[in-house]
Amino acid sequence: MRREILTWSDVDKLIDYLVPQIHGRFDSMVIITRGGIVPGGMLAEALNITYILTAAVRFPADYPGGYDVGGLHPEQKYAIPEFLQFPDDELLTGRRVLVVDDVWTRGRNIVTVTKRIDAAGGNPESCVLHYKPASSHYPGVTPTYYAAVTDAYVIYPWELDRGPEVLGMWN
Repeated sequence: MRREILTWSDVDKLIDYLVPQIHGRFDSMVIITRGGIVPGGMLAEALNITYILTAAVRFPADYPGGYDVGGLHPEQKYAIPEFLQFPDDELLTGRRVLVVDDVWTRGRNIVTVTKRIDAAGGNPESCVLHYKPASSHYPGVTPTYYAAVTDAYVIYPWELDRGPEVLGMWN
């Protein structure tokens, strides 16, 4: 698979491309952890969104020891999410919510989060830096806003090797 390594300047250009697409005022933003934290913060600042919430979701069948849902098509068994963190419904009801992640690969995380916000009575719109239509599990469904279409494995500057183990702080 082709890899694309982005610089902070590349990310700035993607944000600059997204901002004019996004019209109207959002009442809040839900950032999908971990990938959406950096672009969400940048967009919140650019769009003057001050009410920031987070959502953490995983699909246990993707992890060793995760459960398998019997009787479902192999791809459907991954459709049962586990919400590790999610805003209470009263924080979403009646609000226009911008849902942010870094990339839409399969689309599972952002679609799952937007559906739950919708079920809570919110009005979600999705936003990603990169959209990968060829790998999406949701034909005909796209992010509301996206800066670029790609088929590459994207490596963002915040994903480069750094941290305590790289710096020799954990031995």
